[in-house]
Amino acid sequence: MIRSISRQLARPLGRPLLLTALGLAATLATGVSAQADTISRLRETKTLNMGVREAARPFSFLNEAKQPVGYSVDLCLAAVDEIKKELKLPDLKVNYVVVSGADRIPKLQKEEIDLECGSTTNTKARQEQVAFSYTIFVAGMKVLVPRGTSVETLKDLDGMTVALSKGTTSEKLFTQLNSSGEAKMQLVQYANNNEAFKALREGKARAFPQDDALLQGLASKEKALDTLGLSTMAFSVEPYGIMMRKGDTRFSEIVDRSLSRVYASGDIQTLYKKWFETPALTIPMNRLTRDSFVRPNKEAGVAMLLGYSI
Repeated sequence: MIRSISRQLARPLGRPLLLTALGLAATLATGVSAQADTISRLRETKTLNMGVREAARPFSFLNEAKQPVGYSVDLCLAAVDEIKKELKLPDLKVNYVVVSGADRIPKLQKEEIDLECGSTTNTKARQEQVAFSYTIFVAGMKVLVPRGTSVETLKDLDGMTVALSKGTTSEKLFTQLNSSGEAKMQLVQYANNNEAFKALREGKARAFPQDDALLQGLASKEKALDTLGLSTMAFSVEPYGIMMRKGDTRFSEIVDRSLSRVYASGDIQTLYKKWFETPALTIPMNRLTRDSFVRPNKEAGVAMLLGYSI
C-alpha cells in the first residue's frame, strides 16, 4: 500500500484576553456554520452542483451528446443517491459544471461546485485546501512518447520538449525536476490535457507526462496507441478521490459511506469493468486500486523520487 505517508491556569480574563476568547468563539461558530453550508444549501436549493471534466477519459468526460459520463461520474451519482436518502430529498437535482485542472479547486472553494468528480490526485498540498473522499483509483505518473523513444531514467528526458497540462501534479513535479537540474528539459505549458496531447501528436513536444490511465484514455480515443507508448519509468503514485470542501464533515461522511457500500457490495467490480475493460481500452486493476476497495483509505500520493513532491 502507499506509504503512509501554553495554557494559563487560575487567572482572570483581562480585556485583551477576553477579546481573544470572544474572537475564538466567533471563529468556532463560523466554522460550525461552514461545515453545515453544503447540506443547508442543498436543502434550500434542492440542487447539487457537480464538477466534471471535459476530457478526463475514462473517469470524467463529455460524450458525443455532450453529456458528462465516466467512472468517477458514476461513483458521484451513487453518492447523490445516498445524499437524497440521508437528507430526504428525493427531488434533488444535479447540475453539471465543467471544470479544468487549473480551476477545479477555486470553483470548489467559491461554492460553484459541491463535488468534483474527475481524476484529481489526493496530495498533502491539496489537503490544505480541500477534502478528499476515500480513494477511488490509484494511477501512476508516466510519460507518453512516440513509439521507439525510451524513457527509463530522468536523463532520457534531457533536451526534450515536454508538454505540461496546467494545474496538474505532473506540471508541479516536472517543474521541480527541471529547476533542480535533475533533467534539462524545455517545458511548455498547455491549458489542458487535450492541448498537451495535441502538441505531442503534432510534434511540437516529444513527451507528455500525466497519469498513465489518463494517457491511455486519450491515446485510445484518438486511436494513437500504435504510434505512442508509455515510459517504463513511473514518477509518482497518484490516488484519486472525489473532492469536497474542507471542513464539510457531515457531507464528506455521506459520500464516504456511499463509496464503502459500493466497495463492500462488489458493485465496484462491475463499474470497473464498464469503464476499464472495453474494446477500445483495457486497464487491468492494479494492486493499489484493489487494496483501496478492500481497505478504504485516504492516503496521499507520493513522488517516487526522494526530495520531490506532487
